[in-house]
Amino acid sequence: MNVLVIGNGGREHAILLALKKSPKVDKLYCMKGNAGTAQIAENVNVDYMNIDAVLSFAEEHPDIDYYVVAPDDPLAIGLVDALEGIGKRCFGPRKNAAIIESSKAFSKSLMKKYGIPTAEAETFDSYDKALEYVRLKGAPIVLKADGLALGKGVLVCETLKEAEEGLKEIMLDKAFGAAGNVIVVEECLRGLKYVPGEEVSVLAFTDGKTILPMISACDHKRAFDGDKGLNTGGMGTFSPCPFWTEALEKEVLETIMIPTMNAMNAEGRTFKGCLYFGLMRTDKGMKVVEYNSRFGDPETQVILPMLKTDLMEIFEAVTDERLSEIKIEWDKGACVCVVLASGGYPLSYTKGKEITIGDTKDAILVHAGTAIKDGKLVTNGGRVLDVVAKGSDIEEARAKAYNAVSNINWENMQYRSDIGIKYRKG
Repeated sequence: MNVLVIGNGGREHAILLALKKSPKVDKLYCMKGNAGTAQIAENVNVDYMNIDAVLSFAEEHPDIDYYVVAPDDPLAIGLVDALEGIGKRCFGPRKNAAIIESSKAFSKSLMKKYGIPTAEAETFDSYDKALEYVRLKGAPIVLKADGLALGKGVLVCETLKEAEEGLKEIMLDKAFGAAGNVIVVEECLRGLKYVPGEEVSVLAFTDGKTILPMISACDHKRAFDGDKGLNTGGMGTFSPCPFWTEALEKEVLETIMIPTMNAMNAEGRTFKGCLYFGLMRTDKGMKVVEYNSRFGDPETQVILPMLKTDLMEIFEAVTDERLSEIKIEWDKGACVCVVLASGGYPLSYTKGKEITIGDTKDAILVHAGTAIKDGKLVTNGGRVLDVVAKGSDIEEARAKAYNAVSNINWENMQYRSDIGIKYRKG
């Protein structure tokens, strides 16, 4: 089979690396891709947010058998629907199912309607009414822009002043553009011990009939060590989560995952693809913090390297609605991903910095924002490289990852030095 993966970040490179192992896959393509994807796939310079351009390319390349739509934006505008409309086989949800991520107001109302455990929340399209509600509830409180905002549209406000400023930033100043026209104001969930590490990301394959959870992962959203600084798309991850047990997985499957799949079916929005559950362990049990309609980034970078089962086989089973026939197996041990970013990320940063790479033999380098310019590898985004390493446990994987990080450099490179530390058992 010839397979095309849509997207140009670390998640897409990680998916391509997993597909490359499949005996079912002949040639790989990536639209638009980066310097890393170019090493294992043919990069295609087509704007994947232009549906007509993607369809024209697809019709001109009948030899491409399968499309993987990985990012949230093209899913939200209905790229899967369009490709399926011209007879192409795809992995990824249709537009009416991708709304579970593209509208936080929708996902919150879905959880309320079907009794799926989540934080108490209200939705507003009026700044004045939202402000009145925030002042009534007080802090801490969470503000979520309704639409897609590159993973940065959530503000956790510890004081009323922060909440008032955040509300103005989202709804009046349009920090996230039209994504902030509607806002979800939510209670701030606290972990059991009110310490970092109570959140876990669990991704699941689903064909609308069966839902199979992947191994767990923990994300580090803040820009700097100690969970300081602004929210980012993710500065690092590791797998598995120390508190995620078989018993907890069974509980979440029965109380959250299966009810979510069934709720989407009941709404006429059958979800086929990768459904991401952002979860919080609280004194009232596991609760949903957020849904994503696709593989997480950088969670994918620590999950797929641990996958033993043929990823292409899973993708096809989802498309054909026969996921119940697949047994998914995982490696034992742990995996850690450290994200290397451009100085200034997630605000302003400079592109085009030359990257030097030394000995990284114990790690996998997953490219995110990279390009080749004048024959040299250069930075081309906020998050630039993901350094991924496997080990018998998190400590060993961390040591390998950070050893590789020490041999990579460019001007103003920034990264967190505490990926995994705060989640040690005990």
